[in-house]
Amino acid sequence: MTASYRVWAPEGMPEVAEGDDLAALIAAAEPDLADGDVVLVTSKVVSKAEGRAVAAADREAAIDAETVRVVARRGTLRIVENRNGLVMAAAGVDASNTPAGTVLLLPEDPDASARALRTGLRERLGVVVGVVVTDTFGRPWRSGLTDVAIGAAGVRVLDDLRGGADSYGNPLVATVVASADELAAAADLVKGKTAGRPVAVVRGLPHLVAGDGGDGPGARALVRGADDDMFRLGTSEAIREAVARRRTVRAFTGDPVDPGAVRRAVAAAVTAPAPHHTAPWRFVLLESAAARTRLLDAMREAWVADLRRDGLDEEAVARRVRRGDILRNAPYLVVPCLVADGAHRYGDARRDAAEREMFVAAAGAGVQNLLVALAGERLGSAWVSSTMFCRDVVREVLDLPDDWDPMGAVAVGRPAGPAGPRPERDPEDFLTVR
Repeated sequence: MTASYRVWAPEGMPEVAEGDDLAALIAAAEPDLADGDVVLVTSKVVSKAEGRAVAAADREAAIDAETVRVVARRGTLRIVENRNGLVMAAAGVDASNTPAGTVLLLPEDPDASARALRTGLRERLGVVVGVVVTDTFGRPWRSGLTDVAIGAAGVRVLDDLRGGADSYGNPLVATVVASADELAAAADLVKGKTAGRPVAVVRGLPHLVAGDGGDGPGARALVRGADDDMFRLGTSEAIREAVARRRTVRAFTGDPVDPGAVRRAVAAAVTAPAPHHTAPWRFVLLESAAARTRLLDAMREAWVADLRRDGLDEEAVARRVRRGDILRNAPYLVVPCLVADGAHRYGDARRDAAEREMFVAAAGAGVQNLLVALAGERLGSAWVSSTMFCRDVVREVLDLPDDWDPMGAVAVGRPAGPAGPRPERDPEDFLTVR
């Protein structure tokens, strides 16, 4: 690896218009390109040559058309994922450096644009270079903008150093350098945003150029996959997605549940509203198989006795009991309890009943927070009401105080399969407006 490199922006690039041969324009502006150089081209001139300008009156529609997923929204600003997997403001639709009355869309396929430019430069100048198409991005946690690679050909976009060692001999286990982004940022220092120099050349880093070995994976390899993206959504969007993802999961894998994830979900549960500034929630965590079996066996006995008193025959009893196996098959159980020690006592049946209902509503809010937070932890769950029908049994088996009212049980685990479709419900069907 070389200890130095040179970067410059050629003068003499004309204004680019739709249909222009961009490779020919670059070759004319910088005819002395050499094997191993990296040519970095601002996406705007690629978009202009490819006819990606649209009327400014259609900007919002253009953003909508380029968007596959809204990541975050604050007022009129939208951070979105576009059709190429790039997460950026307004899908990259830009009104700068384009004639009044128009906006520019990003190239339809930036990697294909880079490949075409690389081929064009080879045909005109007989050189084997790398090509990077760049655009300007903001970054999470950091103020300011920088250029990154959105398209690439013949460039090692990621330099994987894992398996090597640092200067002290320590193994490198997670170091993958975004080489194409570093090249883009270096080029932007000489191109500038307003200098009219849309192309830069980096010389002296031939180890990053593929030579005749092919165009490589392109800049698409820089896009982090959804499974590895811990910051996939903005705050409000993450909440909405967690709510939408919550399902009643009836089948779980045998994978253990992280107790820390459940405790984080409980921390969300206890932020629910409650009457009289109370905190009426308690959560019993059944982390051992022995505790779960002991409780569920006692609950089954109580349930069977109730069903027999209802006059059901043994076959019907067995059929009903099998429906309760959702709790037995879960690797983790949570028993939420209501403790209404802050409730007022009025001595009036109507008001005392309303007071009790307030606390029950607060318990339900806490359980809902718990279920949504578990979904946010990528855990499946199911709320089952069965403990409410044998509260004395549950209190005895779990050695709970007499004033703890079990409010169902929550089965927790990794879903055994994908969630089924949620029934379509029109919110208007549930609204009454006065």
